[in-house]
Amino acid sequence: MRLVLLLIVLMASCTVSRNGLSQTVHTSSNKALRLYNEAMTYYDYNNFDRAETVFRQALELDPRFYEVYMMLGEINFRRKNYEEAARNYDAAVKLDSTAYRPVYFNLANAEMLSGNYADALLHFKKYLKQPRISERNKPVAMKNIRNCEFAIEAIRKPVLFNPESIGPGINTDDDEYWPSITADGQTLMFTRQLNSASGKQAGVRSHEDFYVSTFTDEGWGNAVNAGEPLNTPTNEGAQTLSSNGKFMYFTSCERPGGAGSCDIYFSAFSNGKWSMPYNLGSPVNTYWWESTPSVNADGNMLIFSSNRPGGSGGKDLWLSVLTEKGRWSQPVNLGSTVNTPDDEMSPFIHFDGKTLYFASDGHPGMGGFDIYMTRMRDDSTWSDPKNIGFPINSVADETGLVIDASGQRAYFSSKRDAAKGKDIYSFTLDESVRPDPVAYLRGRVVDRVTGSQLKAYYELINLSTKKVTVSNTTDEKGDFLVCLPSGFNYGINVTKEGYLFYSDNFMFEGVHTVLKPLIKKISLSPVRVGEKMNLANVFYEIDSWELKTESVEELNNLAEVITYNSDIVVEIGGHTDSTGTAAHNMTLSEKRALSVVNYLIGKGISPDRLKYRGYGNTAPIGDNVTWEGRRLNRRTEVRIIAARK
Repeated sequence: MRLVLLLIVLMASCTVSRNGLSQTVHTSSNKALRLYNEAMTYYDYNNFDRAETVFRQALELDPRFYEVYMMLGEINFRRKNYEEAARNYDAAVKLDSTAYRPVYFNLANAEMLSGNYADALLHFKKYLKQPRISERNKPVAMKNIRNCEFAIEAIRKPVLFNPESIGPGINTDDDEYWPSITADGQTLMFTRQLNSASGKQAGVRSHEDFYVSTFTDEGWGNAVNAGEPLNTPTNEGAQTLSSNGKFMYFTSCERPGGAGSCDIYFSAFSNGKWSMPYNLGSPVNTYWWESTPSVNADGNMLIFSSNRPGGSGGKDLWLSVLTEKGRWSQPVNLGSTVNTPDDEMSPFIHFDGKTLYFASDGHPGMGGFDIYMTRMRDDSTWSDPKNIGFPINSVADETGLVIDASGQRAYFSSKRDAAKGKDIYSFTLDESVRPDPVAYLRGRVVDRVTGSQLKAYYELINLSTKKVTVSNTTDEKGDFLVCLPSGFNYGINVTKEGYLFYSDNFMFEGVHTVLKPLIKKISLSPVRVGEKMNLANVFYEIDSWELKTESVEELNNLAEVITYNSDIVVEIGGHTDSTGTAAHNMTLSEKRALSVVNYLIGKGISPDRLKYRGYGNTAPIGDNVTWEGRRLNRRTEVRIIAARK
């Protein structure tokens, strides 16, 4: 009798400490109980394979063993085998829905992460109706109800999604991810986790390196290692390329001299190799976590993710701009429209300079990290983020999306074949979430006399908004490539010490593609007697000599050139087209030239260094038949006529 009582006590007194279970074990089988305790020991030592085997042996002895189903649910959830986890949690609920109050929470999470949003929604709501639920789980359940409702609707209205592998030149058995692309679509840099395919073998250590591929007529060519000093035996990743591919920012958590757990670094490409990376330092990097940088097309705006204090919570997106002194400004939080109390990361600012894509697990989505789009308004605030849709976003985490300058082709990394690991894919982006189209300008600056290539400073001004859209320096060969939003008039100024500046204006209508950019050969004239330049961005009111406000920037540049070259005397020449009488045109051109002279005198230029003359239509450089020809003839020129001693 005492032996029987002892067995009853043993069966009735065994409790479970996992998942907060602390009630009597639901079994009448002593053998099943022994197997359960054995499996729990394996579980405590993280031997999940053996634990699952023994748990299932216990189920064979007692198919109604509640706690075994709960533990099988937890094991499979930790393995990210969410469908199997949901099946086991559901079996536990059907046996006893009251034994463990959070069981509906566990079940709903597993269902949501396996894509069963309808059942997850039902069970999250059931969980919230229970008394005395966890204050920690309650907001999570409410958030996931919102996600399930969003996902059910998103699946009803899928967006275009046709992913294609970008080919064997890039994708291997190792993991490839974090793609970044240049504005001309010809260079792709990505991160490859070397030895990731064999990393499960004992003694084989995987690490991340940067690789680069160039586009050819046959597609993406064989990727090559970016080499030292960019790559090291430690990990580098999460990079962003400049629009011309000449410099990059990336993340490293292991390089010596880092300020925090992860920092952002810079490297430039010159003479066939990348420079020694340097830590951006304060104020971009702190003792906190900084990662996943993205730089805009002109290299003057950096957006990155950080968990530094002062944000909305978790990891937030921050923005810093490059100052005139070449230093990054104090980062500014993108604000509560973009950032949430959860995590935002993996930003990509498109070449249009205002459309931002980023990953977040805080906005309504499919569960986990989804990709969203927001646009910067004219007042520098951001529009409400838009989920880019199902099936681009899924139950898995989506990060690292980049889009080419056309706004039509997107690149991302995905693990679509478990045997091959992560690969890089491209797809046509749905029209509803495309950025603004951009056009392309490729320029080369040369000496007008010798033809030698010159490194010079250039800026492009949106003549509608009066704002400088791009300002930078050409490379050593005088080359530059810029992306500009189409549909605007732009002015371009190119300057170099010892030369007269170059100016022009043009309309971008979106016809200048990646493969067929607008190409400009820009010739700078040395500062010497006889040389001249056209003031293409000096404008007058119609049939008037009154200067338009759009002319101020150009005239200020001219004043600086004349002031700096204090020994020159210049003539301002006014020209018109053939519209109107010769006498009227001669008078109009002379008064326009005088308006420029008066402006320069107002900027402190001595009158004895300034001459003016009206030429009317006596020196046309275009025909007077077409609109373009007449536009070329209506001009203001500056000519060096003397050098003072």
